[in-house]
Amino acid sequence: MRLQSAIFDMDGTLLDSMPMWRSRASTLVLSHGVTPPPGLDRQVSPLSLREGAAYCKEICGLPGTVEELERQLWDQILDYYSHHVRPKPGLVRFLSVLKMEGVWMYVATATDRPLAETALKTAGIDGFFRGIITSREAGQEKRDGPEIYERALRRLRSTKKDTVVFEDALYALKTARAAGFRTAAVCDPSEPAQEEMRRLAEYYIQSFEELTAVR
Repeated sequence: MRLQSAIFDMDGTLLDSMPMWRSRASTLVLSHGVTPPPGLDRQVSPLSLREGAAYCKEICGLPGTVEELERQLWDQILDYYSHHVRPKPGLVRFLSVLKMEGVWMYVATATDRPLAETALKTAGIDGFFRGIITSREAGQEKRDGPEIYERALRRLRSTKKDTVVFEDALYALKTARAAGFRTAAVCDPSEPAQEEMRRLAEYYIQSFEELTAVR
């Protein structure tokens, strides 16, 4: 894998954190002593924290305002990022090799900055990156366009032919690829479309452990 710069998604790519995101709705509902209805996490998964809180309140009859429930969701995510989150297996060694080779790296994540900064620090990998940009800061979600990658690229002072975007979600991979970026698909159990990821990406990473064993 030849590259001069790299842009990494965070959840599911750098961090083994998707199980937390996938279960955040049922965790919130259970904390109120209510049994989550079937399929709740699947319905809430694509929603923002505010939208997810509103949905849980409506479907499960949770007490409190939407704003209070959103804060509870934020707090449970912050607790996870502050104490429990871990990097993907083999990732630290891979990032160490890239840094040693002079590769500049940036994080492009849909997670808000305070949470992202906490997560990267807890996982012990914050020092590898030149910076972070979030979807909120870019003003566009990854499924809607490549602005987050374009801004990261400018901050890296690189070119698309010399930059690889690492993503674990098919929609984000498609966005980066359509914008002309080289792409690396990182396998995560949360994404069922692994064969399509493998077909679309220039590189397919089943595990960072395998990748570093080859290097």
